[in-house]
Amino acid sequence: MQLETARERANEIAEKTLAPHAARNDKEGRFSPEAVTALGGAGLLGLVVPKEAGGAGLGPRAFAEVTATLAEADASVAMVYMMHVCGTMCLVTGAKSPAAKAVLGEIGQGKHLTTLAFSEKGSRSHFWAPVSKAQRSGKSVKINALKSWVTSADHADSYVVSTLDPDAKGPTDSTLYLVRKGTAGLKASGPWDGMGLRANASAPMTLEGCEVPDELRLTDERTGFKAMLEVVLPWFNLGQASAALGLCRASVRSTVSHLKSSHFEHMNNVSLGAALPNLRAQLAEMQIDTDGLAARVHDLVTHLESPGPLTVLRVLEAKAAAGEAAIRVTSLAMRTCGGAAFSRQTGIERFFRDAHAGAVMAPTVDVLRDFIGKALLDIPLF
Repeated sequence: MQLETARERANEIAEKTLAPHAARNDKEGRFSPEAVTALGGAGLLGLVVPKEAGGAGLGPRAFAEVTATLAEADASVAMVYMMHVCGTMCLVTGAKSPAAKAVLGEIGQGKHLTTLAFSEKGSRSHFWAPVSKAQRSGKSVKINALKSWVTSADHADSYVVSTLDPDAKGPTDSTLYLVRKGTAGLKASGPWDGMGLRANASAPMTLEGCEVPDELRLTDERTGFKAMLEVVLPWFNLGQASAALGLCRASVRSTVSHLKSSHFEHMNNVSLGAALPNLRAQLAEMQIDTDGLAARVHDLVTHLESPGPLTVLRVLEAKAAAGEAAIRVTSLAMRTCGGAAFSRQTGIERFFRDAHAGAVMAPTVDVLRDFIGKALLDIPLF
């Protein structure tokens, strides 16, 4: 698959599968298995799986474009996709056993949805520091953990789970394991009824004595933290920034449509956009922020393709800036479209809620700002 093909297939799915049902799925808080099926059939679930494992073998540029396109239609599906790709990257870099490689092959064939299960109730937004601790059991480990906000909970075919190693000495001595759906003791442990991203099934999950064989270990023992920072965080932050870009583009598009199609009948039927310069100025602010975010996403992709001394800084900046840009743009869209937006006639109210939900996902903006400040002052992040 080429980049252009991935772009075309994402556009088709967004237009035909996501957009017609996004509002209803948001209202009902309904996860979309149809979207997952479409993504698998189009080869997009296997986007980053190497060609020799049956995937498309594409990289961060294609991932960013596909994620932004999906988010323009339905940010919940974009989040499901983003977490799937992050989990897949853990397999791309860590699948060494035949069992793990078989799962990677299933993903490459578009027949397997995976996700991350990192955050825990005890460590909250500090996703890199699980409080659960695996117990050694022969050639397996047993995991007891309370995971919070697992995207695609109870819908994914597997979960990349972080837990402290049995011999852990500190909060970063973690190991990553792949836990397949149906494993005894694995279950969703609560409902999802969030303000935004309502259709991504981001529910808590419980692991009660889940026995996971060593062949499904995705990192060397006590190196899960390293994988979280070097593999997951760059792709996660790029995905978040791309989803925010999609929300910004959708908000600009809906605002333009409203300003063109709504009129003042008592002023010779002139459109809102033609009549009111303040609304045009607000629309301009939205476009400027959206174009700025697009440039930032492009810059991050370039850094991930060719890493350099500023790459870590760009990774940290991307999500922080994107979350704030999406909130600004969607807030301006709400204000510019007024009653039509607040009465849910335009879709902008959904974009507004989704933007706020994305901004509070760990690592939060405040945490990222602290990391950026430390990086600039040559202070260790952890």
